[in-house]
Amino acid sequence: MLRFGILSTARIGRELVVPAIQDAENCVVTAIASRDQAKARAMADRFSVPHAFGSYEEMLASDVIDAVYIPLPTSQHVEWAIKAADAGKHVLCEKPLALKAEEIEAVIAARDRNRVLVSEAYMVTYSPVWRKVRSLIADGAIGKLRHVQGAFTYYNRDPGNMRNVPALGGGGLPDIGVYPAITTRFTTGKEPLRVQANTDRDPEFGTDIYSSVRADFGDFELSFYISTQLAARQVMVFHGDQGYIEVKSPFNADRYGREEVELTNQNHAQSQLFRFQDARQYKLEAEAFARAAKGEAEEVVTLESSRLNQKFIDAIYRASEKAGWEAV
Repeated sequence: MLRFGILSTARIGRELVVPAIQDAENCVVTAIASRDQAKARAMADRFSVPHAFGSYEEMLASDVIDAVYIPLPTSQHVEWAIKAADAGKHVLCEKPLALKAEEIEAVIAARDRNRVLVSEAYMVTYSPVWRKVRSLIADGAIGKLRHVQGAFTYYNRDPGNMRNVPALGGGGLPDIGVYPAITTRFTTGKEPLRVQANTDRDPEFGTDIYSSVRADFGDFELSFYISTQLAARQVMVFHGDQGYIEVKSPFNADRYGREEVELTNQNHAQSQLFRFQDARQYKLEAEAFARAAKGEAEEVVTLESSRLNQKFIDAIYRASEKAGWEAV
């Protein structure tokens, strides 16, 4: 069993990732760390975790864990991913790993010098939903892919929420813009060449709250919009000359509907609906990460892929400041 330590008591860890790790077949949470000992102990007791640490450094120095999961605010991801790797621990870090692509270089160096696994936690890449989409495209189910369309929105104007605090790495593109980017890259194996974009910022918070993006992938185009201040919606559609694939609840199925993939042919004469009952993508992510950390052959999100995804997001920000195309 790969023994995980959780670096903070953040909500995503409490509500989604820790339960998934505890339910996994090949890993377990053995420690919780917080800057508040009482919070660490309370969360440890909630999940029957044996060890609670009153500092991150103390947990990283201990021998009761083999790996860490980092759900800290985005602005702290790079710092603690490097510290964990330098402590000899494998690292599963929440997305986005960094706020600039060049920041990932230091994480790659830490991974290499310590010979540990460091991976960004894109749970969607472990979901059978997205692996089905990838296989349908590869098998020619929709013919030649010409256009991908996506949307990811929610409404949140809480000034205390990290998503609305620039100093913590808040903003719509880091939080949810990364998902249309990673899923398009994951399913097609292609990289964007150039982008156009419009981005609006909240006058009070200063964070980006809306972006409309057009990306040229050479053989096809991706267009998507994201917002942190629109009614909640998620959708991804892959449109080819012989049909199209619609992913009904592509990112957070528990909040946006059923996990379904619909394949429709060219003239709507035939459609297939693929249903995935409780795909449990966080559990699959933990199990795949644990296998890879143990040296088994397993497909995980590499830091090199993370760097490419962040280059895409960086280019969107640059494109938002100008007219016309911006090279990725």
